[in-house]
Amino acid sequence: MREILSVCGPVKPENLGFCQCHEHLAISPGVSGEKNPVLVIEDEEKSLQEALRLKRNGGGTLVDAQPGGCNRMEGSLRRISQASGIHIIASTGFHKLCFYPENHWIFQKKEEELYHIFLQELTEGMYRGIDTAFCPEDTKIRAGIVKMALDREGLSPRYRRPFLAGAHGAKDAGVPVMVHIEKDSDPEELFRFLQGEGLGPEHMIFCHMDRAIGDLAVHRRLLEEGVYLEYDTIGRFQYHSDEREIEIFRRMLDWGYEDRLLFSLDTTRARLKTYTPEGVGLDYLTASFVPKMLEHGITREQVEKISHHNFVRVFTG
Repeated sequence: MREILSVCGPVKPENLGFCQCHEHLAISPGVSGEKNPVLVIEDEEKSLQEALRLKRNGGGTLVDAQPGGCNRMEGSLRRISQASGIHIIASTGFHKLCFYPENHWIFQKKEEELYHIFLQELTEGMYRGIDTAFCPEDTKIRAGIVKMALDREGLSPRYRRPFLAGAHGAKDAGVPVMVHIEKDSDPEELFRFLQGEGLGPEHMIFCHMDRAIGDLAVHRRLLEEGVYLEYDTIGRFQYHSDEREIEIFRRMLDWGYEDRLLFSLDTTRARLKTYTPEGVGLDYLTASFVPKMLEHGITREQVEKISHHNFVRVFTG
């Protein structure tokens, strides 16, 4: 089976362990942090301690969902991975466009240029020095997934361009895409668009739908198409309780989609204990939520699929 690319190099699937598919462990200050201070996670030592906490409590692998050009800290991710033993898969691609300065290169470069940037980060090495002006230095640290973001704006011309570049880059590099789904957006329209560009549903991960899309029939239709859904409204009580989250999981499992579900925490500064002591911590899934899943009748075999086997499948095909 094909190896999966982490910031420290290829990893055999059987060595990934317990997998969290959408986290944030290192974000430098920028526009996103100006809009919301919890989106700054810049202290490498604190982030390392969080990764060590996860490792001690059964964690194995996480995807860091911060793309290049949007305050990704690729060097920190590698050092944290090396020091903690947690496998970290980094992201290329793009975030919500409101998280970029008005004159950012993401708005100026043509689709073909964006495609080559994303493909370079996947096949040769991620760039540093691209958070504002495009002054790239090759780090030789490769990304392993394409992060994209669907906003309420939908597939407007300024979003179509990076979506096309990201979809074609992922397809040519043989990696999945991971899409931020915003509340009041249309993930089914996006699915049809990506499929029309030749990206198979088995390579698509749609994130946050457990809090963004209340109509579970939409979830079911996408799962029926073969898309992976990554649920992460866990320990996020401003949205709903963990019991409600487990109800959503159980509904999807009862409908027969245990092979298409993933989970994570979508951490912020406010949710990481080393930054905010009352936060849930990066180990909340292993320490708290998985035991609740088992108490509510979700089987250990189903948890193993969600936490490992499905993750491996979406990355290796």
